[in-house]
Amino acid sequence: MSASLAFPVSHAVPTPGRKAVVVGSVVLMHALGLWALNRGLLRPPAELIVPAQILVELIAAPVSPPAAAPAPTPVPPTPAVEPPAPKAPTPRPRATPVPALKPRPTPRPVPAPVPLAVPDSAPSLTEATPAATPAALALALASASASTSASSTNAPTASPAPATVAPPSPAPVAVVPPSSSAAYLNNPAPPYPAMSRRLGESGRVTVRVLIGPDGRAQEARIQRSSGFDRLDQVALETARDRWRYVPGTRGGVPEAMWFNVPINFVLE
Repeated sequence: MSASLAFPVSHAVPTPGRKAVVVGSVVLMHALGLWALNRGLLRPPAELIVPAQILVELIAAPVSPPAAAPAPTPVPPTPAVEPPAPKAPTPRPRATPVPALKPRPTPRPVPAPVPLAVPDSAPSLTEATPAATPAALALALASASASTSASSTNAPTASPAPATVAPPSPAPVAVVPPSSSAAYLNNPAPPYPAMSRRLGESGRVTVRVLIGPDGRAQEARIQRSSGFDRLDQVALETARDRWRYVPGTRGGVPEAMWFNVPINFVLE
């Protein structure tokens, strides 16, 4: 820019004031040029941001041709059913000949023993006995064959076993149950509860007591209730704690036994 400025050249002799004006003007012009360069020329040009444009193009889907119908599956021809071949007749098995059973050999008749000679005084056998029948002859032959078979076997006959005599059964052991009614026991009467008397409660209580060999109650429980708890409790305490008993015996030996003790509560 300094080169573009031109000032007329005066051939007059410059004065000091004019020279100062010229120098100041030159300096001012340079200062303005430098300022202009710093403000405008040195500033980079503003960047232009161009927005991106998205172009969308709608493309129609290609139309597929209709699918061809599947060809029908050929039905295989039905095979002709051949009639079953006639069965050959089954040959019948030949009957196996059954061997004939051989008849058992009939035992030969044993000749009858020859009778011994008898004295003339005895009547003869032929005169005393009538003519023998066929049944009598068969019976005689059977007895003769049995006697010969018994004589042929020499096996000794077993003697019958002696009869065993059962030992006598032991005599039953006498069992005597316990008792609570002996006079020497002096068992007191059970006390009647005052509340039960006032309410009119009465009844019979059966207490089952285990009586030991010494005559004392080892265990007791209510076998049958009277229907009132107060009467049952008094009867249980009386039979278990206050009374004594005659112990039961087995074969004369005392042993522990259970015994039912009835106690009656009656209002007078």
